[in-house]
Amino acid sequence: MKQTLIIMCLLSGIALKGFSQKAVPDTQKYNFSIQDCINYAYEHQDSIVNAKLDIKSAEYKVKETTGIGLPQVSGSASFQDYLKIPTTLLPGQFFGQPAGTFIPVQFGVKYQSSFGINANQILFDGSYLVGLKASRTYKELSIRNQVRSKIEVNVGVTKAYYQVLVSNEQLTLLNANINQLKQQMDETVQQNKQGVVEKIDVDRISVQYNNLITSRENTIRSLALNYQVLKFQMGMPIEYPLILRDKLNDIKLDDIADLGNDTTFYKNRIEYNLAETGIELKKLDLKRQKSQYLPTLKFDASYTSSYQNNSFGNLYKMNFPSSYIGLSLNVPIFNGFQRLNQVKQSQIAVLKSQNDLENSKNGLKLQASQANVTYVNGLQTLNNQKRNRALAEEVLRVSKIKYQQGVGSSLEVTTAQTALEDADNKYIQGLYDALISKVDLDKAYGRIK
Repeated sequence: MKQTLIIMCLLSGIALKGFSQKAVPDTQKYNFSIQDCINYAYEHQDSIVNAKLDIKSAEYKVKETTGIGLPQVSGSASFQDYLKIPTTLLPGQFFGQPAGTFIPVQFGVKYQSSFGINANQILFDGSYLVGLKASRTYKELSIRNQVRSKIEVNVGVTKAYYQVLVSNEQLTLLNANINQLKQQMDETVQQNKQGVVEKIDVDRISVQYNNLITSRENTIRSLALNYQVLKFQMGMPIEYPLILRDKLNDIKLDDIADLGNDTTFYKNRIEYNLAETGIELKKLDLKRQKSQYLPTLKFDASYTSSYQNNSFGNLYKMNFPSSYIGLSLNVPIFNGFQRLNQVKQSQIAVLKSQNDLENSKNGLKLQASQANVTYVNGLQTLNNQKRNRALAEEVLRVSKIKYQQGVGSSLEVTTAQTALEDADNKYIQGLYDALISKVDLDKAYGRIK
């Protein structure tokens, strides 16, 4: 089995050259168990890498929201050169002139400049407090999305790993059938030369032998493709060499006795957790809408240095400073019932998300029941196919003995051989179905983290 697996890996490497003009050099040997493949995927699969980046982005979002409540400080600077100083008309009577006349007067200087610093601080704002909590919940949502990505990757890698193992098992059975059929064909050819059997007996066996050779070649190509699928699920370049360390005998397929007693398993499902987080975000949005009824209070402070002069060279020799501190209070009174209707909409959104959560719980329970039935059926089918295969082997053995003793026909042997091949194919399909249904069962009951 080990030699066959190594040969298949080499053939896979040869086939891969046709897909890549330049293989990526890699001298490291990847001899992985299922868990090794999963761990590799956790580090390299793009969906998980992006999920990690989403968490980092959410952390910055929390810091951004927190910063809104910190003092906001800004500076300003200005310079004006009044090429034409603005002119203002003053009533003439101010200067002893007749009423109705105006005297043009220029106020100001040619050059003006100022430097200032402004600061404000939120003292109370209900929307800010709710937004700060919402940003932390948003981070929690991104963390749970990463968990969902890891579960999906875990499932994809495990199924692809099992597919390779099943393909190897199929190849092993084909090789065994080919070897025994080749021996039988050689014996039949010799018997035909001796006149003991007819040419049609040789032709029947030759047809079966050729079909098995073709099946083996197809399986080899499929195995190479299955390796590529596994590497893709892992986020590994398909040019890298990979050998699987786990064997089919290492996989247990009968640990379901305690599943029926777990009535709260749905709480372990990430889909349910995400729905809960969605409700929390909807509730926070409702609080934000309600907080719009509350007043807001801010502290403001400013300091400005002003400079004015008709001579640019003397502009900054005299400073005219100004400063202030103050509070600003904004009290919402009436906005045409807009705020009330926004609150009503948020309340409806919360109710809808709660209904979705209940529906999600029922859906997860149904999914688990389906997975349980599928797994039990698959396990029973697999066990039945194992027995059928053993019986087919025994029938073939007896048919050969009868044929060799002259009390049986070559057609009987050929029919028994065909039945064994059919039993092998059904066993392989039953094995794959049982393994895949086991993965789906573990996912349905939230046992894959």
